[in-house]
Amino acid sequence: METAQVLRIFILTAGSFIMALITAPIVGSVLYRFRFGKNIRASDAAPIMSALHEKKSGTPTMGGVIIWFTVLLFAVLLALAACAFPDSFLARLSFLSRAETLLPLGLMVLGAVVGMFDDVLNIMKWGPKGGGLSVRQRLLLYTVLAAIGAYWFYFKLEFSAIYVPFLGSFDIGMWYIPFFMLVTVATTHALNITDGLDGLAAGSLATSLSAYLVIAFILGRFDLAVMLGVVIGTLMAFLWFNVNPARFFMGDTGSMSLGFVLASVAMLTNTALILPIIAFLLVVEMGSVIIQMVSKRFRGKKVFLSAPIHHHFEALGWTEPKIVMRFWIVSAISAVGGLAVFLLARGFTV
Repeated sequence: METAQVLRIFILTAGSFIMALITAPIVGSVLYRFRFGKNIRASDAAPIMSALHEKKSGTPTMGGVIIWFTVLLFAVLLALAACAFPDSFLARLSFLSRAETLLPLGLMVLGAVVGMFDDVLNIMKWGPKGGGLSVRQRLLLYTVLAAIGAYWFYFKLEFSAIYVPFLGSFDIGMWYIPFFMLVTVATTHALNITDGLDGLAAGSLATSLSAYLVIAFILGRFDLAVMLGVVIGTLMAFLWFNVNPARFFMGDTGSMSLGFVLASVAMLTNTALILPIIAFLLVVEMGSVIIQMVSKRFRGKKVFLSAPIHHHFEALGWTEPKIVMRFWIVSAISAVGGLAVFLLARGFTV
């Protein structure tokens, strides 16, 4: 049984990688042809970051379409195959299920649509300072989508307990709704912040999702594990074109959609309190922004040369590939550490 599930994961991870690798150049060509170029923020809003990334202005954005569209395409086509030919090989590969993957996929699509809207505003140089939606507007939209997810989890799937590592599960009743919303909004916004250097968000997210693939598999949530394999496969294909110098950027349509996937998977596996360890890099990135804002407000000066922290290292003179690769290492180690905490808390011993 488990061997068959492993085979499902391997086949669809490889299949999604190949599919995305084939379609990515086509999408990239369309983005270049219609000049869907990223608009770098005005220099008065972020002078250091703007100076460092001025040369990237005009690089096509919305490349995240490759990721979420490929995942959605696999889910829909395999589900249709399962309906039309229930005894076929393709039917056995289908991973669409109400209890495990419907909500992550739904939030992924909703986040992708909102993110695409933000990307279009940025390309057209509309919105605050010509940079698309403001942070406040984004957080409001995150909250609305998170509320939809919280409603589904609490009222449809009847989730109301959180798992505290080494202590067990605790039923928190209606408090589960704001907890879900907090985890979802924080994770999505953190990933959006992290998406600031070529390959940084895609590479670090792939390690976090890989840890969750293992967790989902151990918990017997095989459809969820297969879905994560598909996401990881498409991420790897996207990363092929996104490493420095990036042919195109993920854009908000990618970071928003994938942020919702990561958060919803953490909630589905009831490991939200382990998420900060697995995705430690996101915590560091978000924390650097918060520290910078608080320091400027109450001390009148900055802690970092520029925030989030990857821009600080850029300002210190680190090359972009060096920052990205070192951050990938941090992400990989934290993912392994979070997985170790999960296993130890569940009673696994050496």
